[in-house]
Amino acid sequence: MKIGKLDNDTLERLILDRFHHTRSESFGAPRIGMDCAMLDFSGDLIVTSCDPITSADARHIGALSVHVNCNDAAASGAEPVALLVTLLLPPDATEDTVAMIAEDLEDAAERAGVDIIGGHTEVTDAVTRVTTCTTVLARTPKARMLCGAKAGDAIVMTKWAGLEGTMLIACDHADRLQAVPHALIAQAKALNQHLSVVPESRIAMQHGAHAMHDVTEGGVLGAVWELAAQSQLGAVVDRDAIPVLPETKAITDAVNIDPYRLMASGSMLIACEHGDKMAAALNEAGIPAAVIGRITENGFCFSDGSPLDSPGPDELYRLFSPENEK
Repeated sequence: MKIGKLDNDTLERLILDRFHHTRSESFGAPRIGMDCAMLDFSGDLIVTSCDPITSADARHIGALSVHVNCNDAAASGAEPVALLVTLLLPPDATEDTVAMIAEDLEDAAERAGVDIIGGHTEVTDAVTRVTTCTTVLARTPKARMLCGAKAGDAIVMTKWAGLEGTMLIACDHADRLQAVPHALIAQAKALNQHLSVVPESRIAMQHGAHAMHDVTEGGVLGAVWELAAQSQLGAVVDRDAIPVLPETKAITDAVNIDPYRLMASGSMLIACEHGDKMAAALNEAGIPAAVIGRITENGFCFSDGSPLDSPGPDELYRLFSPENEK
């Protein structure tokens, strides 16, 4: 494709015509000549967050752009409403790739219950692979703001460790998984249906959540640190209580990485007073959940007393290091 912005006809045909206006808060779908979007939040607080997606194949980048950003808002207890998506494409991208990404964005936005209200699309030699940067706009009544984790709170985890990373490895590094049964690889690829934490956020807000944190880069152990640190507290974690799927175990063993420090968008940590009740409410709604630890006054360790190290680079990036090549 030619370097620069897409021409208006191509922009409408490949992208804008695929996005729909579904939220009452948004005034119309994005269109040519409109450089700003308008939203009506009727006095609620506006919650916003922005994240890039740089390490995903073009087949998954749309869904990850939507869910990673909506999950940030949901972890604050807010209701995601709209997204602004910047899409940067290398010169060797094709129109089919652009259309596929736009379809993926719209499908994920529909499942997350948000509108894509604007952004920017450009072909540029500044990137060598498709890259997105997405901003989410969400709303919450001021009276529903989360109060922060408290010492003694249970830590409830939804879904499974390494969820997102397992899917990405299965889809993008299949050549390194010859020892993994095909059935497990197929199950891993299907995990893209579990990337949103918006449903568990709604349930957690109804059952006394004090604080929440979505499990992204650094995996569940990194997320525990961040959940506690945002309230200037510590945590104890029972590693054996952390749910790990068989496909995640098989795939991470095959590529020699730690599933507990592997990115897991789609999983949420919830700090609350009554962990068993919270987990029961989530499981009753069809969202797997388990109590994996508790918030403490200070310090980070496992239940056996061994230290829990602070977060480092996500395990997914070790796939690209020379010592981990197979």
